[in-house]
Formats: sequence, structure tokens, C-alpha cells
Amino acid sequence: MALPVSPLAVPLPEMPAIAGVRLGVIEAGIRYKGRADLTMFEFPAGTSVAGVFTRNKCPGAPVDWCRAAMKSGKARALVVNAGNANVFTGKAGRETTKATAEAAAKLVGCKPTEVFLASTGVIGETLPHERLTAALPALFAALTPDRWAEAARGIMTTDTFPKGSVRTASIGGATVTIAGIAKGSGMIAPDMATMLSFIATDAKVPAAALQKLLAKGCDKTFNCVTVDSDTSTSDSVMVFATGQVKHPRVPAEGGAVLKDFARALNEVLHDLALQVARDGEGAQKLVTINVTGAVSAKSAHRIAMSIANSPLVKTAIAGEDANWGRIVMAVGKAGEPADRDKLSVAVGGVWMAQEGGVVPGYDETPVVAHMKGREVEITVDIGLGKGKATAWTCDLTHGYIDINGSYRS
Repeated sequence: MALPVSPLAVPLPEMPAIAGVRLGVIEAGIRYKGRADLTMFEFPAGTSVAGVFTRNKCPGAPVDWCRAAMKSGKARALVVNAGNANVFTGKAGRETTKATAEAAAKLVGCKPTEVFLASTGVIGETLPHERLTAALPALFAALTPDRWAEAARGIMTTDTFPKGSVRTASIGGATVTIAGIAKGSGMIAPDMATMLSFIATDAKVPAAALQKLLAKGCDKTFNCVTVDSDTSTSDSVMVFATGQVKHPRVPAEGGAVLKDFARALNEVLHDLALQVARDGEGAQKLVTINVTGAVSAKSAHRIAMSIANSPLVKTAIAGEDANWGRIVMAVGKAGEPADRDKLSVAVGGVWMAQEGGVVPGYDETPVVAHMKGREVEITVDIGLGKGKATAWTCDLTHGYIDINGSYRS
């Protein structure tokens, strides 16, 4: 099903080659016809890896494989297929991951446990690994350093535009580059939608330090984004550090030497996460939700996500209806400390309700004008403490129903 490009789409940036990384795509005929659906990355010996995966209790076979492989902290390849999630496929799913990893490892010349896997698409259908393994030799032979844009498109499912981000950072005076791609449009409420993101850097960062930075960064970015409140069985974010740039040694625990690297990595994660929200299925508006005055940052996050996941809030935004009562409802149902008579709500910077009631003389005109735009900002002050958090979502339109009502057909 061809989908119109989201009105919130942003252009794919120029994706530079990352020293040591070769990548490419090929049409394996997994589900789609006439488009690439199999992507491969090759990394040099010595590449470290970190990963954050779904907390869904019914994960896909590739997630189980990666969690086990991640223990070594070493990577030589990544293989990603679109069109079939390889989830709820039992023994056949496990056999597919094993066969794919072994085939890729043979081509690269490494251990199967140094091959990482990801799949996205339909749940519950057996993934024929013969198509994957048959396509891998030609794919591997065509790998080059400059095919990032093709890879960003190759991992898409219901996405309407490819997603990429690039930043540079300094480690001890040496410049390193971080580049990443992501896919995701529906089943999005990452909890670490079918949400996948793959990032590479030419820096030399030990796996333990990389893991720490990635987990912390995801908590403030991917884990603050939602399209429909559904946590995918396949959510995976992985970072690969090739170590091809010479810079001062980074201790296993990381530390101050990685301060600027952490800043750049967080910017890439944030950029990609917002692009996923911009491409929410049927989305017409990007919504930013700021919560302040909560009893803790964790409480603020839960309240922000309660607002972001509310179908009533999201449909009001779709209808450009300044119904602040729905926002109050979403705060109250979050299960977090809140006092109705201390609560304040603003949309587009205009305070609509304060201290449990509508602001005297409140004029809805500027709020309505703000809601007609492509980006909507909601601010809620709980009035109980100093905890704050931000979440991002999109509106809920009939387009979401149209897309998901015919997803398998």
C-alpha cells in the first residue's frame, strides 16, 4: 500500500561514510515486490556494540538473538529485513536467526555471535530464511561505505519517509562522527514500534561505556516518544563503534572524556526519535508535551506519557479542539500524585486553566490559532514539586485506522 508522505516529514540529511563501515541493500522478496527489503552492515574487527531492546514480554527471535550476542560486546555485521518481524514463530523463528547469522558470519569471516539481527513487519508469519541466505552473497559483494540513504529506505515498512541523523563530536581534540538511521511509524511506544534504529561511529568506545551512554540517552529520547501506546515486540536500538579514528584512550567506564561524544549521541537519538513521531501513521501534527512541578522526574514522565497516549487528547488535537479538560483527565488517570486545585494547563504558551479552574478572562482565540499549525505544544504544571519531563507524540486521525485496518492485506 503506497502511503502519502507525512506532512511533517523532514529531508534525509547527507549521510557521510563512517570509517570501517560498509553497507548495502537488496531485494530478497520477503514480502514486498519491487523494493529492497534486506539490509546489511559490515564492521571491522575490534568494533564494539551496545544495544537497548524492547521490554515487551513477547519479543521477536532477533531480539533474543541480539540480547545473547550482546554479552561479548563485539560486532562484525548487522542484517536487517523488512516485511516480516519473525515474532511468535517458535522453533522456525529461532532456526531463521541461527541460519541467517551463520550465513552472514561465513561471508564476513567471523563468529555467528558477532552478527546482529533485526526484523520488522508482520507478526506471526514464518520468515523463510532461505530467501535471506540466498540473497546475502550478492548483497555482501555489493557493500560500500556510501549507501546509508538506501539503507534508511530499505528498513522501512509503513514509514512514509527515510529517517537519518548525523553529528560530530570531539574526543580529546580528535573529531569523530556519529551517523544513524531509524524506522518506525506505528506500534510506537518504545520501552527499553516496530521501531528500529542503527547508529555507527568511528570512535573507539568500550562496549560498557557505550552501553551506559545509549541506555541513558534512550530514556530521554526514544522512551519519551509515542504514536499509539503500543510497545512493539521488535524495538531495537544498536550502536556500533568501529574505533577507526585515533583519539585518547577511553576508559571502560567512560567518564569525562566522552562528554562531547555523549552530547552528540543524544542529539542523534533525539533527532531520530522525533522523526519517528513526525511519521506516526496518519499523523498531521507533531505534539510536544512538557510537564513541570511533579513530585519527581519519573512521575513527570509518567504524566507526560499519559497525556501523549490519550486517544481523547490526540483526537482533540486532530480536530483542532482546544479541549483542555481532556488534558486534565489524562493527568488524573496517570496514577501519579496530582492536586486538581494546583494544576495549570497551557497550550501554545497560553495558560488556559490554573488552580483548578479556567483562567479569568481566558481568550481561546490564540490557542485555536496555535492548534491549526503543524506543531502543537502542551504544558502542564502539577504544582507539587520540581520534577519535569518532556514527551512527544502525534495526533490521532482516521488515517491511522485506514493504515492498520488493512496492514496485512
